[in-house]
Amino acid sequence: MEMLSAYEVARLQNATKKTQPISQTSKSKKLKLKKKQKNGVSKAKNKSPKENKGFVIVKTKISPQQNAKNKSENHGQLQNNSSGTNKKVPFQQQNGAREHSKCSNAITKKPVKNTKNLPIQPKKVVKTKKNTKKQEVNNKNLSELPAGKTITSNGNESDCSDVPELVYFPEHESESMSIESDEEYFEDHVNPIEASEEAFNWLVYPIKPDTFMKDIWEQKPLHVRRNKPKYFSPMMSTPLLDQLLRDNYIMYSKNLDITSYSDGIRETHNPPGRALPSVVWDYYLNGCSVRMLNPQTFIPIVHKINSALQEYFGCFVGANSYLTPPNSQGFAPHYDDIEAFILQIEGKKRWRLYKSRNKKELHPRYSSPNFSQEELGEPIFDDVIHAGDLLYLPRGTIHQGDTFGSDEHSLHITLSVYQNNSWADFLEKLLPNALKNAIENEPKFRQGLPLHYLKHVGEVYKNKKHNNMLKEFVDKTKSLVQTVFDKYLNVHEAADQMAKNHIHDFLPPMLDKSEAICTVQEGGEKMIENGEVVNRVEIEPDNMVRLIRHHCARLVREEGVHKLYYSSENSKEYHEYDIQFVEVDEEFVPAIKKLITVYPQFIKVDHLPIKDIVKKVQLVRDLWEKNIVITEVPLPALMD
Repeated sequence: MEMLSAYEVARLQNATKKTQPISQTSKSKKLKLKKKQKNGVSKAKNKSPKENKGFVIVKTKISPQQNAKNKSENHGQLQNNSSGTNKKVPFQQQNGAREHSKCSNAITKKPVKNTKNLPIQPKKVVKTKKNTKKQEVNNKNLSELPAGKTITSNGNESDCSDVPELVYFPEHESESMSIESDEEYFEDHVNPIEASEEAFNWLVYPIKPDTFMKDIWEQKPLHVRRNKPKYFSPMMSTPLLDQLLRDNYIMYSKNLDITSYSDGIRETHNPPGRALPSVVWDYYLNGCSVRMLNPQTFIPIVHKINSALQEYFGCFVGANSYLTPPNSQGFAPHYDDIEAFILQIEGKKRWRLYKSRNKKELHPRYSSPNFSQEELGEPIFDDVIHAGDLLYLPRGTIHQGDTFGSDEHSLHITLSVYQNNSWADFLEKLLPNALKNAIENEPKFRQGLPLHYLKHVGEVYKNKKHNNMLKEFVDKTKSLVQTVFDKYLNVHEAADQMAKNHIHDFLPPMLDKSEAICTVQEGGEKMIENGEVVNRVEIEPDNMVRLIRHHCARLVREEGVHKLYYSSENSKEYHEYDIQFVEVDEEFVPAIKKLITVYPQFIKVDHLPIKDIVKKVQLVRDLWEKNIVITEVPLPALMD
């Protein structure tokens, strides 16, 4: 079971007593609703539009009465690895599978009992008559907005010089709900697809996800300005970071970096060994930034958000946290090889963004070295990001952040997605395999090269006139390449290899309590006092099952054998273990395919396309024991 510190549990429990936005798209929550006061319009401060040219800002307006109310409310939204001998039946464990982990970096003070701050919750929304009137933002095509424009709460355009001092969400029905009941009960599982969409909707709100992907994604930065300083606070805090250092063996370089940037010089100050809090805070007091490299390993809420977003993006979602002291800068200007979502949690930070300097830096596959200030032009964005704000940076956006001139610290989390997930990466899988297959099947690819071709082909000969040998050589090359394209491009094989890489990268799925008790994690045999084992369970033909998550398993055919790769036994540390897979006998392949294609629906064990009922049960039992499938309801204990 995932655990939280006593501090974090208390903080979350307090947060749930106050008003929180809940997305309307969730269909599996049971909450009582109350209507909020309508928003008015506040006066705005002037701001120079030239600072934000080519940049998209989303803003909304708030009345003084609503602002006073907001200050009194909390708006925060938001492996088990076993070894041993497997039965040689439907599939078998491969050599090299990892052994049981002997240590855990999870916080183990208290169990997570309340995660209603998160956008993914197994509860049903019950609408009252007062809240049935719907209001929506008129999401305009952002690519059609001229530079220096913003979107206001009613969807109208306004000049970015009119950025208000205080901003607030548009008043949606989904944001005028609050939790008044902590009733716990078992009900149907949350739909993982809806949960992943809910998580992304929460992340970019008030921009609609479809609008974001069409008009913003990979094209331009986005700043969502909110007047909700607690919006991201359940994910992390500075006291929580202190407690993580005290309760866990967090190591320099592996889990945490101490950095500084001064007089154009970027330095890392990591000593060897464990990062102890008093030493870390001494660096902090001397102007150093503290970067945590994998907060999802230690903070269950970050793991929960990232694992949900993995289902949305279909690839690994990583996280780094950055704590910057007042009046300092921890990193030099640079660009990254990931799509970055910067979630400001505490304090504020000034960000300067710069366009890519040339086409080679657009959508880069690798992060840049550090730039000097002289290498940069004028920023396309120069503004301060406050707690609750979101800043999205496409790959290749040169950026730097600092707290100079401020007496406030800054704490933010950067969520990173789409690393090694480009067309280039796909083609690197596709073309070598296509050429390999062509060579194996076409004798003409294995014929010898023309005699004396090196006297006619090369740098020296490329401009030679009447070079018939060169023309014949080029024509033959094009013919062979065309054969590869026409007969041997297997996009399905390449997609499977991409998915296999993602399976290795993924965080393990984080399940809600109602899900966990229907899996091998929480269901099944338990030992109690006096060495007695209770709650023995068996898979039955009438049990309803499905994959735990769509992207947690991938059926791949390699070297004439079907292999099922899965991420449910991955560590929360990136690539801590080798990729996990099982070989699947041919008679069970149709059943595996059926489980994948019916997702997210459940299917009865007896309806799987296998003739022998015993083998149907056997297959599902093996999948259940590998934490690959989940039952619709908890398996009942057998009566001995």
